[in-house]
Formats: sequence, C-alpha cells, structure tokens
Amino acid sequence: MEEITGVLQDSTTPYSEFKKHVGEVVTIKGAIHNIRLMSDFAFILIRTARELIQCVYSTEFSDYRLTEDVVEQASAKVSGKVVTSETRDGSERYELQIHNIELLSVPAAIPPVVISKKQINCELSVNLDNRPVTLRNPKERAVFKLQEGIQRGFREYLQSQGFTEIHSPKINFAGAEGGTNVFKLDYFGKTVYLAQSPQLYKQALVPVYERVFEIAPVFRAEHHDTSRHLNEYISMDFEMGFIESFTDIMNMETGALKYIFELLKNEYAPEVELLKVEIPQITSIPCIRFKDAKELCVKKLKNITDMKDFEPDEEAFLGKWAKQQFNSDFLFVTHYLSKKRPFYTMDDPEDPEVTLSFDLLFRGIEITSGGQRIHDYNMQVEKMKRLGMNPEEFETYLMLHKYGAPPHGGLGLGLERLTMHLLGFKNVRYATMFPRDINRVSP
Repeated sequence: MEEITGVLQDSTTPYSEFKKHVGEVVTIKGAIHNIRLMSDFAFILIRTARELIQCVYSTEFSDYRLTEDVVEQASAKVSGKVVTSETRDGSERYELQIHNIELLSVPAAIPPVVISKKQINCELSVNLDNRPVTLRNPKERAVFKLQEGIQRGFREYLQSQGFTEIHSPKINFAGAEGGTNVFKLDYFGKTVYLAQSPQLYKQALVPVYERVFEIAPVFRAEHHDTSRHLNEYISMDFEMGFIESFTDIMNMETGALKYIFELLKNEYAPEVELLKVEIPQITSIPCIRFKDAKELCVKKLKNITDMKDFEPDEEAFLGKWAKQQFNSDFLFVTHYLSKKRPFYTMDDPEDPEVTLSFDLLFRGIEITSGGQRIHDYNMQVEKMKRLGMNPEEFETYLMLHKYGAPPHGGLGLGLERLTMHLLGFKNVRYATMFPRDINRVSP
C-alpha cells in the first residue's frame, strides 16, 4: 500500500544548480519557448518557472533526432549535458547539449500573439484579451513576480513590527467609505455591498491585536475609464493602535517601503534587471501640508478650479517638485480638508477644517491614503450626524468606539499603482494580472 509522506521526489535540476553539474547529464522540465533552426543544429529555449534555459540540439551530441511535434509551447522534459558558454558581454552562462526530449503535451493551436520575442508587441486590448497566453512572455510575467516581492516585503516588514495578518469579509452591510461608489448585490433578498475597503474591520481588530494588516482585493463602482483607475484592485492595508500622532503611520509606511525595495534588489534581481527597474533610494520622505502644496500648484499651473483636492497634473507637478527640492521620489501631503476625507477620519483639534490625514505621492501619482481615526464614541456619532449619516446603520461598527478603543490609524496602499509607477508604465492595466474595469470582466 502506497503512503503519502509529504516529500516531493523531483528528478529535475534547477538552473541555479547547473554550476555544480558542468559536464554531467541533467534533466529539466518546462515549456518550449522558442526554436531557432540552423543548417545543422538548433537553439531551443526552455521556459521554466523563472528562467529561460538555452539548449542546443545537434546530431553530434546524441542519437536523438528532432521530430515535427517538437513545437513552441509544447511542455517537455529535456535531458542533456551541462556546458558553459560565453554571452556577448563576456559573462559565463550554462546551457544544455540535448540528449533527449520527452514531450509531455503539445499545443492544439498556434498562440494568437507572438510571445517568444523580448516583449509583447501588440495593443493593450489585444494583450489583455489573450492574457493567459501573453503572461507567458518573460517580461510580462516578471512584472507579477516583482509584485509578489512587493507584497512579500510588506508582509515581512509588518510582521517584524508586531502586526497580525487578517482577512476581512468582502460582502458587507454598508460601504466603508460612504458615498455611492459601491457595488450592490442581492444577498438572499437583502441588499449588500462589495467591500470598498477593509477599513471598518481593521479598526474593530485594533483592540484585539493592536496592529493588523491585510492584502486583499477591494471594489470601487466608479465610472472612471482612465489609465490609473480599476474597479477591482489589490489594497495593502494596515491599522495600528496606541499611536502618538498620525506621523507614526507615515513612519511605519516609510520603513515598509525601505524594506520592500531592499528585498526587490536582493532577491528579485533577475526581474529587476530584465525590466530595467529604477529602484528608489529612501532615506526619508518629505512632508508638505495640503494647503501649502495647493499654493505651490496655483503659482505654477494654470486653470486650477478644484481647491479641495488635486488634479492629476497637480500631483505630477508635486512629484517633480519633490524630486528637484529633496531628490525624493516620494512626497507625503498632509492635513487634507475634512470635507474630502471619510467620516472616520479625525479632524485636527487645532483646525477642525482639516484632518490628521495624508496621501503619499510616488513619482507624481497618489498610491496611499491614510491618517488617524476617530476613537471616541461621542465624537464619531456627532461627526456621522453632521455628515447626514444615520449612526443606527453602523451599530456594529460603533461597538469599537462604544466599548473603548485606543488612539489608532492606518492606511491603504494600492499595489497596482505602486507597481505601475515603479516600472514606468503609462497604464495601470499593464500592472494588473487580469484587470477589471468598466469595460472588462474577462478573461
């Protein structure tokens, strides 16, 4: 009787260990990414989980002969001798002299998009329509390997700072942010909403764990059709209790970003190199009040009509200003107007017209919103009433305040926007594995 031990037996050799096996015959598994036929030999690139491994076919190496069913995108097990070769820049690499190819599967059709080139050359809509195929391109998949690193860095850093990871429900009785940009659902005859944010649950868990974080999708029913908006995106959130000031939150985020970028440089170097990523250097991040930032924009830009928030061109200007003045890719803008912040945001005791809140701009685009929350029950109820909200509809949320909560605050960081600007993309959809916007719900 066979027993399952939990130990995976794998006879293949990862590329990282080729150096140990020069002159020996090893086996790899992967997809045939590209075939270049020459007169008496061929180069065959095998795409593994993270590398492209060059294999060389020649009748000189073995009795094996290529057959017509050895085609691109076929899955294969390839055996061959590890040898060294020299790249154009003089560095050493390893390749396989093919002894045998065992086909594991053969595609039924030719892919609709050429993915064996260095990058995908097609319109964005075509790329997204064929996402299960285009993601196989090394540059395309490297984007989301880096995204893994961003999430991993966020998680590792916060866990090192005493945070507990949580998972909040995505079907809620009310919108966390207020307003109308929520997706309604018929939930067994009741109207409920897809979560705009894990905000209310993060706050509820501060008295439980003191520091919590979540990496999960959120949903915004906004009719934006722009290069920076999605209707479903990944939000990296945290909430922390017993803060002295909302600057504690900004310090925590700055520490997390430093950790993330060091992790990318050290452990995601192949992807960083492939995508030519300019990793930001952070020693500190400058801060400016919203009022002062607005005055800068008014002086430098024309036709500013909204004095309560920033337009995209204003954010872009502030990004350039921070780079010129402080050599910083990041800029914290603080003390946003109370009218433009959610109901749970604490007003500044010294000036109730503004809040103890902030946005973080990265190279001229907002990637984070955060701030201190109201923790006093009477203060929260009074603000709800002032905004025309019915506190009775938020009875479970107000348990947090009614039964005691410490001073606390937190933030939400958009994963796709951070990735987009880190990689210099012009559209956030390039940084989204399977985008969901007002026009797209497939594939």
